[in-house]
Amino acid sequence: MPGLIHWMHDTLSSFRPGERNASLHRSQFESLSKQIPILHVSLITNTLIVSYIHAPLAPRYLWLYVPGVICLFCLARLILWRREQGNTLDDATIARRLRATVALAGGLGIVFTSWALNLYPYGGPYEQGQLAFYMSITVLGCYLSLTHVPASTFLLFITVILPFSIFFAASGRPTYVAMALNMMIVAGAMGLVTIRYYRDFVDLVRAKESLTERQRETQRLSDENFRLANLDSLTGAPNRRRFFAELDARLAEARDQGRRLAIGLIDLDGFKPVNDIYGHARGDELLVMVAERLTTVCGARAMLARLGGDEFGLLMSDPEDERDVRGLGAAIIRALQEPFEMPLTRVRISGSAGFAMFPAAGKTGAALFERADHALYHAKETRRGSVVIFSAEHESRIRQTAQVAQNLRTADLENELRVAFQPIMDARTGRTTGFEALARWTSAKLGEIDPEVFIRLAERHNMVNELTRVLLGKTLRSAALWPDHLRVSFNLSTHDLASPDAMTRIVDILRRSPFPVDRIDFEITETAVFVDFEQARLSIEALKTLGARVSLDDFGRGYSSLAYVQQLPLDRIKIDQSFVADIETNAASRNIVKTIVDLCRNLGLSCVAEGVETRGQLRALRELDCHTVQGYLFARPMAGERIPAYLLREATRPAEPATATEREIA
Repeated sequence: MPGLIHWMHDTLSSFRPGERNASLHRSQFESLSKQIPILHVSLITNTLIVSYIHAPLAPRYLWLYVPGVICLFCLARLILWRREQGNTLDDATIARRLRATVALAGGLGIVFTSWALNLYPYGGPYEQGQLAFYMSITVLGCYLSLTHVPASTFLLFITVILPFSIFFAASGRPTYVAMALNMMIVAGAMGLVTIRYYRDFVDLVRAKESLTERQRETQRLSDENFRLANLDSLTGAPNRRRFFAELDARLAEARDQGRRLAIGLIDLDGFKPVNDIYGHARGDELLVMVAERLTTVCGARAMLARLGGDEFGLLMSDPEDERDVRGLGAAIIRALQEPFEMPLTRVRISGSAGFAMFPAAGKTGAALFERADHALYHAKETRRGSVVIFSAEHESRIRQTAQVAQNLRTADLENELRVAFQPIMDARTGRTTGFEALARWTSAKLGEIDPEVFIRLAERHNMVNELTRVLLGKTLRSAALWPDHLRVSFNLSTHDLASPDAMTRIVDILRRSPFPVDRIDFEITETAVFVDFEQARLSIEALKTLGARVSLDDFGRGYSSLAYVQQLPLDRIKIDQSFVADIETNAASRNIVKTIVDLCRNLGLSCVAEGVETRGQLRALRELDCHTVQGYLFARPMAGERIPAYLLREATRPAEPATATEREIA
């Protein structure tokens, strides 16, 4: 008995609102919603049958009024439960409904028992037997309908089965005593079945809840993995994978709705020196700041993603026109030009942007990305810090470039490549000190090709190492015929410096050449060094070991990291021609050239000024003590076979008079 009381306490306490009971309550309520209407229909039907049988025998209030009230109450409850089917109730309301069900089970049990016992004296053996059958079959039906709420079945046992069993057992009639015993046994057995069924029901609900929780956790982890897989781990911005997925989705939407779509690529200018000078940790901090700033600029107008390294992409849905796209690009470039405040330093960088628009620039994601990349490349090549939108002109250039690239792949390089030589002069005497070797290509099918075009294509298609091999061989064969005082300068590409195999081939050519290695100047660009500084340093050291000299070309254009000048074993710096062009009129250019000249003198390096085209420029460079110059003022690039005649004419020409400053230095 104490165990039964304890079970009843636990069962009743389970109807208290709480997160732990919420799912169980909801499952009980959903099951009752299907069974309670059936229960009320059976109660109404059985009550009407008993009332009909006792109508001629019992008083009006017992066969009409009392059962009428009972039927009306059951009908009202039936309507209430039917209305609540399909409605979403909160946990507290469901708990109240369940508590009400338990209370009503006890209350209705008392009402039905009292009514039946009051009807009992008004019938004969048949009516009394039918009444006993009514009570027993009705209670069994209630048991079956309320199995999900065992507290209700317990109260029915207390208020119906137990009183009737006692009543029949006290009658002294063997038949009624046997009926009472049968009712107790059946009710007890069904009570045990109900308890076990309820426990299994609770276990099933808990298992379902646990499974649902595991599914939620699995879904949460899946969502988190998906989020992480689509976000850049450093900046938190969408990554390359998310960018292309979004591109496909937005492109499909734009195609279906007849709208425009713009894809943009942004590349930072000056980021790598930050990495190399301040370290990768500072570089990462800068990338995070860049992503935050660009995200703010884009706002709701475009989705920004980090594609890798210092390259970002953006998608702009339904821009009004090219002016709208260019306006966003310009805002991004302006934002990048603002200084970035970092611990102990202030960093300045810039950026270039290329855009392609659907449907004008392409119909597929791959085509749009390729054309945006081409626009970005054009921006970086022509004017860094600008915004370029892919146009029909670019499309024509792509076709021409593809044609040139195809012919370059199939060209007979030994016969079609040649070398032109431009004199390098002593500014004090006007005499030639050496020549710079310049690549020229006359295609058998296309004719003369601009060197900037085919060299850039050779680098892009990994053919530049082969060009270097052919051109270096021809350069050394021509230079072997020159007087001993003349040097030769030869340009190495990024791929030459970054490839150990290519450098091994270059070293082999130098060792087999009759031209002395100590009369060779290899020119490298700042960009070539930035790509892979460590490998570039190893390559330069290999050339220096053979006796060659190394010059840093185009100094001042691009990044101009003084740290590299300090760390690399350089012999000469070539001042970019952009500073020489307006050196007569621009005080800033003049000061920059003077600074570079002074830097070279302090570091023990020689200095060459490129692009000298006027006497005024030469005079200004002489005044700044720049002793070596190069440009059209002296001679345009010439074929190797014309050099003897050029040198002969120079020998018969009087030397340039030295300025007062030059005589003082001498």
